[in-house]
Amino acid sequence: MLAACGSNGAEQEQDNAQEPGKTEEESYMVKDARGVELTFEEPPETIISILPSNTEIVFALGQGDKVIGVSDTDVYPEEVQDIEVVAEYQNINVERMLELDPDIVLGFEYGNNDMDSLEEVGLPVYAIDGASSMEDIFSDIQGIADALAISENGEVLVSEMQEELDKITETVAEADERSVYFEISPSPDIWTLGTGTFQHEMLEAAGLQNVFDDVEDWVGISDEQVIERNPELIFTTVHYTDEDPLEEISNRAGWDSIEAIENDELELMPPDIMDRPGPRIIEAVRILAETAYPDLF
Repeated sequence: MLAACGSNGAEQEQDNAQEPGKTEEESYMVKDARGVELTFEEPPETIISILPSNTEIVFALGQGDKVIGVSDTDVYPEEVQDIEVVAEYQNINVERMLELDPDIVLGFEYGNNDMDSLEEVGLPVYAIDGASSMEDIFSDIQGIADALAISENGEVLVSEMQEELDKITETVAEADERSVYFEISPSPDIWTLGTGTFQHEMLEAAGLQNVFDDVEDWVGISDEQVIERNPELIFTTVHYTDEDPLEEISNRAGWDSIEAIENDELELMPPDIMDRPGPRIIEAVRILAETAYPDLF
């Protein structure tokens, strides 16, 4: 993603050429995750973001003042509370978005979405795909930076994130690896995460061994599987039930033999940080590492 420069001669040649994707009038073209090409005559000045992670990326890139519409699940940064909501779960207000007439709509190409309906009415949509790795997140950040004509901001942000990630992994490198079960959906339909997810990579970067590293993607599991794997730690992002999620886990039949429960090593993790593939993903890794290895931080 961050391509290395070529030889001095090649650099000189590029200096004398137009910047890729731009004309003499400074228009430029970008391609989104679907392969859809968008051409801009000038950098977008008004942005609608209908995905919280995209919104966080825009703010981290220093373009938050240009955001004029968000989704009802946007909570960070605090400034989004003052921005108009134009998209709810499975209900995008196309009519209102047309009235706002944004220069770009930052959307997504996965799950149930209305990207086609937005484009059919002439809205300029730049869509990302679902991130399954840390590298995907870095790529999304750079792609959005390119779409907003601030590629250098993207490179700087990704570089800073990678640097901080390296510091954390170096800190936990000498620790005795601890095992963890990470729950994303509660009983009776228990779900966890395996390889091929950015959260699994988060656990690895934090020096942790995912007890379900032999499965792929986000998957449903059984009580017996968790009991058998006997994790030292249990983390959960479940926050939408009436019950105390940690108490509910502790009281499950047969789970009292699990080491994490015997030693009261259960932790409720902040879902907005852990579940959203955006700039705060490095903060998520730090929280995981600090929780597992407090003496190292």
